[in-house]
Amino acid sequence: MIWLRLRVFFSKELSTPVERRVIWILTVLCVCGTFAVEIPFLLHRAGTSEAQRLVVLFLGYGIPIGTAVLLWKHKAKISPTQACLIGLNAAYLANAGLCLPVYGQIAGALSSKPGWLVMLVIVWPMLLEIVWIFVQSSQATFAAKAYSR
Repeated sequence: MIWLRLRVFFSKELSTPVERRVIWILTVLCVCGTFAVEIPFLLHRAGTSEAQRLVVLFLGYGIPIGTAVLLWKHKAKISPTQACLIGLNAAYLANAGLCLPVYGQIAGALSSKPGWLVMLVIVWPMLLEIVWIFVQSSQATFAAKAYSR
């Protein structure tokens, strides 16, 4: 993910088809791993409260599925590199949707949960980037429709 971001910032060629294919394969593997980890929550075997279980299921399954639907709907308006960024962000956010509610409830001071704090900080820019890309693609569509009239 860091490699893709650096490539987007510093390269004139954003990504090649082979690079995008590798990124999508890794993204799908990450999402499948998150889905597999969610199975105990589906089966009520995770040892969490009902509210935690529902939040984890909603975020863990909802983020990748919802993002995939939006990507499919807007596929003609979003560049392949932006689609890769959205896919990677969605895979990470789905995993965060599992970790944040579960590990946030563990007793102890915030200083004893540095990984949780870092994830909490990283989640927001990633979520905003997904929203920003979809908003940009929608604005480009509206501008193109207005210009064609």
